[in-house]
Amino acid sequence: MNPYRQVESTLKEILEVIKPLQEDWITRFKIIDELREIVQSIESLRGATVEPFGSFVSNLFTRWGDLDISVEVSYFSCISSAGKKQKQSILGELQRALRQKGGCIRIQFISNARVPILKTVSKWQNISCDISIDNLQGQIKSKFLFWLNEIDVRFRDMVLLVKEWAKANGINNPKSGSFNSYSLTLLVIFHFQTCVPPILPPLKDIYPTNVVDDLTGTKVDAERRIAQVCSSNIAKFRSCRIINRSSLSELFISFIAKFSDINIRASELGICPFTGQWEYIANNMRWLPRTYAIFIEDPFEQPENSARAVSKKQLIKIAEAFEMTRRMLISASLTRNTLLRVLVGPQTSRFLVNHSAGYTSNNGSHYPNPHVQSHRAVQSPLQMQQHRQQEPMYKNSKPSTSQMHHQAPKVEPSTSKVQPQFPKARVPNGPRPNHQFQRRTPSVSQMQPQFWKSRTEGHNVNLGSQRLGQVQYNNQGQMWRPKSDK
Repeated sequence: MNPYRQVESTLKEILEVIKPLQEDWITRFKIIDELREIVQSIESLRGATVEPFGSFVSNLFTRWGDLDISVEVSYFSCISSAGKKQKQSILGELQRALRQKGGCIRIQFISNARVPILKTVSKWQNISCDISIDNLQGQIKSKFLFWLNEIDVRFRDMVLLVKEWAKANGINNPKSGSFNSYSLTLLVIFHFQTCVPPILPPLKDIYPTNVVDDLTGTKVDAERRIAQVCSSNIAKFRSCRIINRSSLSELFISFIAKFSDINIRASELGICPFTGQWEYIANNMRWLPRTYAIFIEDPFEQPENSARAVSKKQLIKIAEAFEMTRRMLISASLTRNTLLRVLVGPQTSRFLVNHSAGYTSNNGSHYPNPHVQSHRAVQSPLQMQQHRQQEPMYKNSKPSTSQMHHQAPKVEPSTSKVQPQFPKARVPNGPRPNHQFQRRTPSVSQMQPQFWKSRTEGHNVNLGSQRLGQVQYNNQGQMWRPKSDK
């Protein structure tokens, strides 16, 4: 088989396994809802909201991905941030409430971190959760990544594949001095910016200033200003770009080749997704004095280095992983098995070893092979929006907690005439769940998460009781906030 065809088919096979199933969405919604109940049970946190962010919001998470959650204690939708001591105190209270409630396999309070977090492992599928306080910066970065995801569907596929490859090669663990997942995502952005023709623009062409500096005033106004600027600039880029028609295998192979000498380049050059260019460290006053093994500048929070945890020793290991993979990808004796040994870790590999024998999912359901998994979220946002416009709205005005009806996100910028939405599940050909299951566990499209809940004085507005599809638009036709926020 042609090497590119072999890589292409194997990459798609890997994606079929690592992309989340409907049960993975359901589990995360359940964890978020349970945390909301616990937060509301704490007297000092009455009126606080629970907001997911990270890869779950940006739709860049795998089946086994972590869940990032921010407890927002700022009232009246104003942008403010609790001090570090206050965050530590709040997380301490939350830790005691979680232990009293039960349901967590492990709870670890990391109080002295740069951003204090409470790390938990849920009883539901052993999903790891990082809980922080007033992490608005994390939320806005997640939305940006979601909007980039909307420009080209290959971006999501590449991020998932690169994260899986990095874990398999032991270079996706900042605790050991290698990359965190955010740095890997920025590397994919940079690769897409430096392809010929480029798939993504320099991020300064989407938002021309440091976004975290513009998180001022009320939260809703700040989000609206940022989203409108991004919406306009993304539409402009899409209208005049030259389409890059590279296959997924071509993009993956060129990504590996581009960074195969990353340790050598990092001695003089930094990676800047904001400008979409390699930049000389000596000429960049934002990065001096140089104290890091590698610079991957956070385009939304300049001049922060997203790869500050990478050590010199681990950078050598990172470069070796890139180079070893590059040599394997151009080998004349390339096979599916040699690819899998390098591209996936043990957790994914066990689903791929015997492709035809099938495998068992987390809840015990058996699938004949990875390509016939029911309830996988595979529809693009545009397909999902078209489907939603035809869906009947729910008649129940006050669904139960178990029904988990959530309002769709309201702050993504419009990049086309059809408003993009959060992906939903599609049930492929094959056995369908029985009627009882459909009644008790709604599809992903029926439980769209309200990521950015509105606030009123002293309590949360329960947007879960609103009908699916009840969407508000501003004068420019951009979907924005639920009606209760107006």
